[in-house]
Amino acid sequence: MSEMKSRWIALYVENEVGVLAKVSGLFSGKSYNLQSLTVGTTEDETVSRMTICVKSDDITFEQIKKQLNRMVEVIKVIDLTDVPLHMKEILYAKVERIDKDEIAQVFQIAQVFRIDVVDIGENAVILESKLTEHRNNELIALLKTKFKNKISIVRGGAVAIESISTGCR
Repeated sequence: MSEMKSRWIALYVENEVGVLAKVSGLFSGKSYNLQSLTVGTTEDETVSRMTICVKSDDITFEQIKKQLNRMVEVIKVIDLTDVPLHMKEILYAKVERIDKDEIAQVFQIAQVFRIDVVDIGENAVILESKLTEHRNNELIALLKTKFKNKISIVRGGAVAIESISTGCR
């Protein structure tokens, strides 16, 4: 049996009411767990692009792609799993109930990770990160280590585009 791993798919779909529900319904109906899902319109307002991550084995992933291809609203399915990509995920981290020294530490972390401080209060800071999923995981781990239960994390799904050169992730 093949290993369970993160697999990435880009879908071009008709930009119509209910398409997201149908696509997510396919995943829930078959008990496939979505790791990440982002949707946005493309340069053509009648077409949206979905970037989906699912953890599965090879056989299940092939079934998912076939089922997506059968959907009327799906224009194109692209397997991005082993394709060189430019991929980023947005993340907001709020660090609260901190003193001036801890605020300085948050600013230092933001500088090291090259992320933005987007809001600051008397005893709180909000960071905005547009890094890879892996780097965001590292940021969260560091914040948890330094600030324990003083942080709140909000993550968006990843967006990706195929590289036109040798690419990276």
